[in-house]
Amino acid sequence: MSVTITFLGGASTVTGSKYLVQHDGKRLLVDCGLFQGYKQLRLRNWTPLPVPPDQIHAVLLTHAHLDHSGHMPLLVREGFAGHVHATPGTRDLCRILWPDSGHIQEEDAAFANRHGFSKHAPALPLYTRQDALDALPLIKAVEFDKVITPMPGWKATFSSAGHILGASSILLEVAGRRILFSGDLGRPDDLIMSPPDAAPQADTILIESTYGDRIHPKEDVLAELSPALQRVAKRGGVAVVPVFAVGRAQALLHAIHLLKMKGELPNSLPVFLDSPMAVHTTHLFENHPGEHRLSRQDTHALTHSATMVNSTDESKALASRHGPMVILSASGMATGGRVLHHLEHYAGDHRNMIILAGYQAPGTRGATLASGAKSVRIHGRDVEVNAEVVQLESASAHADGNQLMAWLRTMPQAPDQVYVVHGEAGPADVLRARIKHELGWRAVVPEQGSTWPT
Repeated sequence: MSVTITFLGGASTVTGSKYLVQHDGKRLLVDCGLFQGYKQLRLRNWTPLPVPPDQIHAVLLTHAHLDHSGHMPLLVREGFAGHVHATPGTRDLCRILWPDSGHIQEEDAAFANRHGFSKHAPALPLYTRQDALDALPLIKAVEFDKVITPMPGWKATFSSAGHILGASSILLEVAGRRILFSGDLGRPDDLIMSPPDAAPQADTILIESTYGDRIHPKEDVLAELSPALQRVAKRGGVAVVPVFAVGRAQALLHAIHLLKMKGELPNSLPVFLDSPMAVHTTHLFENHPGEHRLSRQDTHALTHSATMVNSTDESKALASRHGPMVILSASGMATGGRVLHHLEHYAGDHRNMIILAGYQAPGTRGATLASGAKSVRIHGRDVEVNAEVVQLESASAHADGNQLMAWLRTMPQAPDQVYVVHGEAGPADVLRARIKHELGWRAVVPEQGSTWPT
C-alpha cells in the first residue's frame, strides 16, 4: 500500500493547514488549523472534512497558532478521540489559545445577535470555550528530538522550527517513507526566538512559503519601530498595534523595552498589553528558557515592561485615557477580539497610528488597512480611517525566501519530492520555481483537496 497526502488546507493559502497522511487504512492528520482571511476561506471552517473525524487515528501539531491548531476543538466535538501529539510549548499555548478562540467566537456571535448585523438568526460560534476545554486533555506532550510512535508502525520526531514557543518541524516515517513537514519556520536572526534546527533527511518535504517571494529588509525592527513611535508620541497620539498574541506581542514588547533602554523612547511612554491570551503567553517564556534568546533578566523585563490588561472593564477604561500611549491588542490581522474596539475608537483621529506588525492575509481587516483604505468595516459599520497606518516590514516571525532556501540546503541529500504549501499562490509559485532551478529538485504547489503520493 502506498503512502498518500491529502491537502485539506494550507494549499495556495497561508491558513487552514491540514495534511491527511494515509496508509493501509490508517489516517493521521498533521496540523488542524482554522481558515482565516477571505470569507470564502472562512466558510471552509464550516464544511465537514472528507474523512469522518472518528476515522482519523492521531494528530500531530507543528505549533499552536490557530491557523495550524485552531480547528482541533471542532474535530474533537465531531468525534475525534485519538491523541494529539505536540511539544510541551505547543501544549501550553493551546491551553491558552483554544479556550480564548472559543470565547471570542461566542462573544462575536452574541455581539452580532445583539446588534442584528449577522445574516444568520441566530449567529452561532464555530465552537465554544467548553468545546476547547473538552479537547485539551487529548494533547500528549512530546519532547524535541525524541522518536514517538503515534500509531503502530508509524514514527514521528519533532525538531525545533524557531518561529514561536514550541514550534516544530515534524519528520514522519511510515512504510519506509520519510515525510518532513517544515511547519512555520522562524528566522535565524529573530529578535527573541532561537533559529530553526537543520532539516533532517527525508524523501518528501512539505515546505511553508508565506514569504517565499520576498526578502526581509536588512533594517531590524528597532530601526523601523523607533521613528514611528517617536512620531506618534510627539503629536500626543495613540498607537494601536494589532498583534498575534503568541510571538509577535512578546517581540514588540521586547523591542519597545530595548528602545526605552537606548533612550530612543521616553521611559514614561505608557504601554498596554490588552489581551489576556498575550498576557498569559508572555509569562510562558519563563517556563521555556531553552527555546528563545532572552536572558532571565530580559524575560523578567518582558513581563514588567507594560501594563497587563486582563478584564473587559480594564480594556474599556483605556478609551478614557489620553495619548501618547501604545496599545498592543490581539488579533494580529484585526479579525476579531479587543483590538477591533480600539480601532473603532482611535482610527478616525489623524494624530493616532495603526501599526501592522506581521503578515496580513488577503481578506482580513489588516490587509484592508495595509492597502491604504480610507475606511474599514468593523462590527457591521464602516469606520473612517484617518490615523497613520504603518506596516512593519522587519517584524515577521517567518523565514523569507532566501532563509527558506538556506534551510532546504541543510538537508543531507536531495529529496524525491517537495510540496510547497502554506503560502498564497504567488509566493508559493516563486518558491517552487527557485527550488526547481536552484536546487534541481521536483517541486509542485498542490491544490486544495488534492491527493498526492509520497
